[in-house]
Order: sequence, then C-alpha cells, then structure tokens
Amino acid sequence: MKAYYHLPGLFEFYDLYKAFLPLFREHREWFYDWCEIGSIYGAPSDCIWGGGRVGFGDEPAENVAELVKEYGISARLTFSNSLIREEHLGDKKCNELCRLFGGRAGQNGIAVQNGVIVHSDLLLNYLKVRYPEFYFVSSTTKVITDFAQFSTELNCDEFRYVVPDFRLNKELENLRGLSDEQKQKVEFLCNECCWFGCQDRKNCYENVSRKNLGEDCKDHICRSPGAKKGYRFSDAMKNPGFIGINEIQNIYAPAGFSQFKIEGRSLGSALILEFLLYYMTKPEYQLNVREEIYLDSTLDLF
Repeated sequence: MKAYYHLPGLFEFYDLYKAFLPLFREHREWFYDWCEIGSIYGAPSDCIWGGGRVGFGDEPAENVAELVKEYGISARLTFSNSLIREEHLGDKKCNELCRLFGGRAGQNGIAVQNGVIVHSDLLLNYLKVRYPEFYFVSSTTKVITDFAQFSTELNCDEFRYVVPDFRLNKELENLRGLSDEQKQKVEFLCNECCWFGCQDRKNCYENVSRKNLGEDCKDHICRSPGAKKGYRFSDAMKNPGFIGINEIQNIYAPAGFSQFKIEGRSLGSALILEFLLYYMTKPEYQLNVREEIYLDSTLDLF
C-alpha cells in the first residue's frame, strides 16, 4: 500500500517546492517507491479564513496554483479558522483563492482535485454551496481526542479526510477496529512536537484564529515543558504520538492506513527539507537531495 504525504507550506515554502518537485519527478529512484505526495497545504498571509498557524506566504497565488498544476499535485487551502462569523464569508481575498484553486485541470490532462482544510461548520456549509468542486478535510484544530467523537467525525459524508489530534495516533486497538472505509479517511499528524499532556491546545488554536481575523489580542503563552526551545525534530521524534517511517511501513500501512500529514507551516524551509529527507528520501540519496537544494542560488534556507 502506498503512503500519501500531505506536506506543509503551499504558499509559505513555494521556493523550496519549486526546487524539490523537479527532483522528485526526475530522480524518482532517490525516493521511497512506497510513498507519494498526496497534497501540499497552506494559506497566504493576511488570510482571515486561515487557522492553525498564522500564514506568512507572500508568493502570488497564481504562481502557486501553476506550480501544483504543473506537477499534478492537489493543493489544499488551510481555512481552519474556528471563529468565522457570517460577516467574514464574503471576504474578497479568500473567495478569490477559492475561485483560483477550484479547477481540476492537472498535468497532461489528468484531473487533480484541490481541497480545503476546514474547522468552522459555517464556513464548510458556505464552501459546499459556493465551491462544490473542492473536497474537504476536517482540521486537527478541532482537537478531537475522544475516540468515539473521532469515529463520528469519520462518518461525516462531507469530509474526505479527518485529521485527529496527534494523541490518538497510538490508539492502535481502536484504530484497527475501524471499518475499511473509515481507515481510508484517517489522516495522521506524524511529527507534532507539542507536549503530549497539553491541555491548552484549543486555546492556542483559537488565539491564532483571532489574530487571522485581525483582532487585537495578546499572544498565547505556551506553558508546556520545553516550550522555550521551539520546534525540534529530534524532540518530535521522542513524542509518544510520533509516527516514523518504520511505523508507517510496518504498523499503519499493513493495518490499512495510507494518509499522513507533516506539520511545519510556521517553521523554516531548512527544517521542512529535513522532513522531506527523513520521510521521503532513501538514506543513500539524502546527500544528493541536500546538495541540489543547497546549491540552488535562488533559495534562502536559513
């Protein structure tokens, strides 16, 4: 079974993907044959429907749409703001993004459907009517940590995929008990670095939603152990919810799961490259990929 990765930074890391995607196409032997790119997700700066992270990508949306179209990759707009109100639905920028990414045309005439990651039911209902060409993903910002609630979310016909809170990743007995149809909708968040015992995750996401709406609010103060260090991939690998490549191949894929999300929209492109190397690149070719990326004079990875 193939593993499909959903990669961060559709707008935020445009330059990195512009360099990486040709390598993935032209040197496919450098990469694991059991994995593919399922989508690239993100939101540009000043996007009020955005959530999860405050978007900082400033690449023109037309360039982004053209890149994913060229490589036949699904683009996902991250519209996971949890605090959308009726007056926000007419936002010009967000609606223009929907019109731009709403088509299905892909490389060589192959239809590639784009999607939207969504939290708000109000926004979901609006998008279903106005832009039915999208598929929809239930956002991890809902912080679904109860397995029964997660199972109910999987049964919602509106969603093609559901991203549970990372703390459900290792509930293997319950996960194996899902139906085949439900399993195909589960999208695991693999590399979360957040404290496993965090009780403030919803408030953190809500703070981001308020900032994206332009509200004047204080920054959320993370009180988890090690918060001052920021994101460290080495720490994420020690997280009880971490899913590595060996577990994907030997536990999740044999159990019928195929969708895996990599976080990192708020991180630097150098760290995103490390994710691409770890999750997708054969060890003997990781130096080749690094050299090709680092020697690209158009990139500023640090």
